[in-house]
Amino acid sequence: MAETDTLWFSNNHRDYSNQSGNDAGFEFEFYCQRCNDTWRSGFEPYRAARAAGWIRRAANMAHGATSSIGWDVANGVDGLVESGWHKARDASFKEAIVSAETHFNRCGRCSSYVCARCYSPERGLCTNCAPDLAAEVESARTHGLVDAATMRARDVGATMAAEVDVTTQKQLVCLACGHETHGAKFCPECGAKQSPEDRACGGCGSKVPAGSKFCPECGDSQ
Repeated sequence: MAETDTLWFSNNHRDYSNQSGNDAGFEFEFYCQRCNDTWRSGFEPYRAARAAGWIRRAANMAHGATSSIGWDVANGVDGLVESGWHKARDASFKEAIVSAETHFNRCGRCSSYVCARCYSPERGLCTNCAPDLAAEVESARTHGLVDAATMRARDVGATMAAEVDVTTQKQLVCLACGHETHGAKFCPECGAKQSPEDRACGGCGSKVPAGSKFCPECGDSQ
C-alpha cells in the first residue's frame, strides 16, 4: 500500500491507541460521514510496551524501585518504547485502513466516506447526493400533509379570533395584591374584582380612574 494511503479516512476516524500500560496497543474507529455508524479495527497489542512493563517490574524487584539501577533500566526501556511507537502505530493504521476499505465507500460527487447502507453502487454516489426516490416521495407527502394541515389550522384560528375581545383593556396585575391575573375579571389569588367602576372625587367631583389613590385633577386622597 502506498504511503499516501495513510491520508485516507483522515476526517472520519478516531484513534483509540494507548502507548503505555498493560492495555498498550492500537485501535481505530471509522465512521460513516452520513449516518455516523461506526466500525472498529479491533485491538492490536503494542508488544514492545508490554515487554517494557515486564522488564521494568523485574528490575524493580531485583534492585528496588528507588535504586539507580532500577531507574536506569526503567528509563532505558521507556526510551525504546517511545522511539518505536510512531512506526508501530503507522503500520497498524495502514492495516486498519485496508480493512476499513471493505466497510466504506467513497462518494464520487462529495468525496465522503459512507457505509453500505448510505451508498448506491449503481450510481457511485452516497444517498445524500443521490437520494432514494421512494423515501423522498414519502417525505414530500408527509411535509405536504403537515403544511396543508397547518394552513387549515391557521384559517380556523382566524375564524375563532373573530370571537375574541381585543378592544377591552385587560388588567394583567391585581389592583389589590399585585398577583398576575392574565386578564381575568377577578384575581385568582385574592378574589378582588379587577374592573371596578370609576368614581367621583370627593373633593372636586372629577372622575377618578379605578384603582387610583389620588384624584388626577385636584390631588385629593381617595
